[in-house]
Amino acid sequence: MASALTDKLTRLVKEMRGQARITESNVQDMLREVRMALLEADVALPVVRDFIARVKEKALGQEVLGSLKPGQTLVSIVNRELAATMGEGISDINLAAQPPAVILMAGLQGAGKTTTTAKLAKHLIEKRKKKVLTVSGDVYRPAAIEQLKTVTKQAGAEWFPSTPDQKPLDIARAAIDYARKHFFDVLLVDTAGRLAIDEALMKEIKDLHAALNPVETLFVVDAMQGQDAINTAKAFKEALPLTGIVLTKLDGDSRGGAALSVRQITGAPIKFAGVSEKIDGLEVFDAERHAGRILGMGDIVALVEQVTAGVDMEAAQKLAAKVKSGDGFDLNDFLSQIQQMKQMGGLSSLMDKLPSQLTAKAGSLDMDKAEKDIKRKEGIIQSMTPLERRKPELIKATRKKRIAGGAGVQVQEVNRLLKEFEQMQEMMKKMKGGGLMKMMKRMGGMKGLGGGGMPKMPF
Repeated sequence: MASALTDKLTRLVKEMRGQARITESNVQDMLREVRMALLEADVALPVVRDFIARVKEKALGQEVLGSLKPGQTLVSIVNRELAATMGEGISDINLAAQPPAVILMAGLQGAGKTTTTAKLAKHLIEKRKKKVLTVSGDVYRPAAIEQLKTVTKQAGAEWFPSTPDQKPLDIARAAIDYARKHFFDVLLVDTAGRLAIDEALMKEIKDLHAALNPVETLFVVDAMQGQDAINTAKAFKEALPLTGIVLTKLDGDSRGGAALSVRQITGAPIKFAGVSEKIDGLEVFDAERHAGRILGMGDIVALVEQVTAGVDMEAAQKLAAKVKSGDGFDLNDFLSQIQQMKQMGGLSSLMDKLPSQLTAKAGSLDMDKAEKDIKRKEGIIQSMTPLERRKPELIKATRKKRIAGGAGVQVQEVNRLLKEFEQMQEMMKKMKGGGLMKMMKRMGGMKGLGGGGMPKMPF
């Protein structure tokens, strides 16, 4: 996420922290570097100028000059102003209306509106306990209606049918009528996008807005668009009274400019961020936490939330009871640990939320290779019979060859997995005698990768 910007600002943060004395000269040097980093990240020029002016004013004030640790105070000012540029704190979704509360999704084609509509439906069902209906007014893009139907089902919401030969206004009116009669709390309306802004698109969405009178009009923007996102944001702001922004594809190799620009350009708060392609990959946007990520300070709160949500507590308790009773730790348990890691969003997603000084210790760790290795291990175990998983000692040369063939790997890969499993089994035996806390301290959480890229998992 905004990796180039994060790398540059992280380096600057280290240099700033080391400053024992702050002068106008070194503040100017630091701000020049920050300005270049922001411009290269495609942040809009007016936003950069405003940000630099605010930081400069505060950096040359008494708060920094009179501080015992001026370098650290300077970092804190940059962090604070970065958060202020993206908005203050958290801006929640507004559902204060006579049900159904209508939410209109706007944006260009390819920004991720349809997927985001389903992600938002899931969020409202799980976090706000709402009964949600979705409808597609996109009668132009092939398969757009079917796509919404598919992702809505994944989200656990209900989908209102529409067809390409209908008019978007008629679809919307029929959907709201259905939502009222069937007591839905929220109606999410996915609108048509275009590859570029045009008058027909804007007129259609204005008419929809007038007919539906939505409580929220959310502008969905691709974080990887850079300057284009700014131009689109301006056009939509002029056409619609936007109430919020959803940034998509923040997990991509985006330069980060959109996140820092759209808030100031539109005046609407960033309400959500798409952080993965999964249906639950939508986070409530927190400007302060996002600023910390951009500056390489990590987001430990989000990390804890992600791990807590991904861990199957019942499965973890069963494993703990099994180990305590002396029952053997088998390959089914090993597979369960791998799948828990996947449920947490994968290794790269977890590492993304750690402070840069911790991830730097991992050196040149190839995350893609590590993720593939985890999937390969899962495939190897799934190629075994239930008996082989319960009794790995049965797996000799002939069985290894069959398992390797089933998983599409070399026999050496099977040998490596079995060796790692034996090491994990030994660890579990030591835990049986009440050494669990000692083992936790020794492991110190996730200390990197074991042989062949398998994460050592904290138990």
